[in-house]
Amino acid sequence: MARDEQLKKRWEHVVYKLSQQFADGDQLDLDAIIYLIGVQELGQLNRKFKKDDKISLMHISICKLLEPYGYYEFDYFDDDGWPHYKILAQLPALKAGEQSVLMKEAIVNYFLSASYID
Repeated sequence: MARDEQLKKRWEHVVYKLSQQFADGDQLDLDAIIYLIGVQELGQLNRKFKKDDKISLMHISICKLLEPYGYYEFDYFDDDGWPHYKILAQLPALKAGEQSVLMKEAIVNYFLSASYID
């Protein structure tokens, strides 16, 4: 199976499973999945988040997702338990479609390593 085809199938599987688990079957989009990963990484699951917190959660997620690619490295947890990352390399200039593919690939890899999908 071609790499792009495998990524597409795995991405659809991730979207399906997360949509069933968190959205009563309504299909989650990329941003919603990034947000869920941020909540998972923060580990404060039963909490209401303010708008600014939601943006920070998405940032945490992006850092975590791109860490294996060498763009970020975990630095420390602050006093409130929020993870902080340091930038190791600037992201290359990518077109919107290329950004989307990179994030989908990173999300699929995240859930593969967590054994959420296979």
